[in-house]
Amino acid sequence: MPPVERLRRSLPALWAGVLLAIGGMAAPAAFALLARADAGRLVGRLFELEAWSGLALGAALLLLERRHALAQADAGTGSVFSTNLVLLMAALFCTVAGYFALLPMMDQAKSGQGALSFAMLHGISALLFVLKTSVVLLLAWRVQGQTSGCRATAA
Repeated sequence: MPPVERLRRSLPALWAGVLLAIGGMAAPAAFALLARADAGRLVGRLFELEAWSGLALGAALLLLERRHALAQADAGTGSVFSTNLVLLMAALFCTVAGYFALLPMMDQAKSGQGALSFAMLHGISALLFVLKTSVVLLLAWRVQGQTSGCRATAA
């Protein structure tokens, strides 16, 4: 399997692992062990790191997946606009909406400004994080089952 194909198959699993580790282990552990304000700051920092790394991973995966889709279309076995590309765009949308759009609104809600409460915005943010995790897990599962166009030879 070519290195580019290996990378295309590995990055979604890496991204999914990061999402599961933060959402399933780090955030609950922080709130179980630390004072609420300290846990909030720690988890906020983890989500910030995840948002920026998610953008980087998503952009890299978009390039790799687009390359793969074009190769499949040229071979007559797929479309230029693949399901995997749609999943990637959904994950990137969840990242941008969940962190970069909602975080400023959550900060305003903490100070009593804005139309929605902090709890409502936090719920929307959590829902987007769960959706993103699900989409990335689905993408990781899908790319593992796809052929790269390379055929292994029996020894």
